[in-house]
Amino acid sequence: MRQRAKEQDANIRRTNFEPVEENFTYEQAKLEAQRCLHCKNPQCVKGCPVNINIPDFIKALKEDNIDKAGEIIRETSMLPSVCGRVCPQERQCEGKCILGIKSEPIAIGALERYVGDNTTAVIPEITPTGKRVAIVGSGCAGITAAADIRKAGHEVTVFEALHEFGGVLRYGIPPFRLPRNILDKEIDNLKSMGVKFEKNVIVGKSITLEQLKDDGFDAIFLCSGAGLPKMLGIPGENLNGVLSANEFLTRVNLMHANEQQTATPLRVGEKAAIIGGGNVAMDAARTAVRVGYKTVYIVYRRTEKELPARLEEIRHAKEEGVIFKFLLSPKEIIGENGYVRSMNFEICELGEPDESGRRSPIGTGEFLALEIDTIIVALGTGPNPIIQKSAKAEGIDFDVDRKGYFIVNPDTRETSIEHIYAGGDVAPIGESNAINAMGAGKKAAKAINEYLAKL
Repeated sequence: MRQRAKEQDANIRRTNFEPVEENFTYEQAKLEAQRCLHCKNPQCVKGCPVNINIPDFIKALKEDNIDKAGEIIRETSMLPSVCGRVCPQERQCEGKCILGIKSEPIAIGALERYVGDNTTAVIPEITPTGKRVAIVGSGCAGITAAADIRKAGHEVTVFEALHEFGGVLRYGIPPFRLPRNILDKEIDNLKSMGVKFEKNVIVGKSITLEQLKDDGFDAIFLCSGAGLPKMLGIPGENLNGVLSANEFLTRVNLMHANEQQTATPLRVGEKAAIIGGGNVAMDAARTAVRVGYKTVYIVYRRTEKELPARLEEIRHAKEEGVIFKFLLSPKEIIGENGYVRSMNFEICELGEPDESGRRSPIGTGEFLALEIDTIIVALGTGPNPIIQKSAKAEGIDFDVDRKGYFIVNPDTRETSIEHIYAGGDVAPIGESNAINAMGAGKKAAKAINEYLAKL
């Protein structure tokens, strides 16, 4: 039987930002590890974007060699405690587990988290090469690339625009999903390896790409995230009380705007509606519950079956009192004295599946109004154009797609400009999540190391 992590009672956890789940106990980890079949052709590894040797780390855990399990994971991933908490395992490694065909898959994420939390990275001996690499952004892609490039002996400097490190892991993911001490531990591991971190540096404003080159960096990896929120584009969107999920989560997670003694307090109303159905929408809704909204809606234009968020996130949101409204498409925001008072939605139905298999919502001509004083838009983000515009002014003209994302070689992550690479949300391939960003970081690091070895 698959082991279950102990969770805070929903009525208690909705009032705090403490972790929802506890780690496995030793007994639970051992029992869960013993369920693994150690397949000769492990599909779970193929389902992992960074190809962690899952059967071998579980085997080491089964044999009571947790330090070896940690070493095996960190051969390919420097963020086991993070990935064990935030990766969509049900669609990746666990989704490929053979046991899942007739039973329940191995709890790979929980085991990875257990190993990550209970082991420390072994700092490798590093032989300096004299080569230097600049990494723009300290999120998943940047941290992963920094580790692999530093292991090869190159000097690595990570530039972060914000006043704390971690990128979206810090400002986007709430601490009840990813405790800050866990994130700090992973970053401290990199610092111990000799990776340098500089905060409050906006590449494209504080310093340009040309200046980075002039400062002696031999290669540059751009992974600054996608910080430009996508909004609704409907009447009333400029009213007070309409926020992007990016702004809302950043203000709470990074700036502590929900706390009493803060320079930029959050205005908390009675009823909030989160527009969207992904993991960011769930994070925003569950955060809204915790900061004091009495009623919190998730409004999604398809049905529950089509929700893209993790099943665990959906379950947790429901347990915490979030109300789900399906088949509603936003049409107009109504205000009073400059503030949001209600929102009109068109009732939808799903049409026939298209070539991708997705069923698009179709308006019925009937409408529904909800009394709301805060609207949080969680429809995704686009690339911030600061770097591209700054580079173009210097005569560096990147190839970008129609949405503004960097066009890169999918195998090396090199952009159209030699020795400048891009990955993560500025050049996404596949689903936008932590583990795919890490995969991009590993590809970029491999290509950079191969290039620098020839210099």
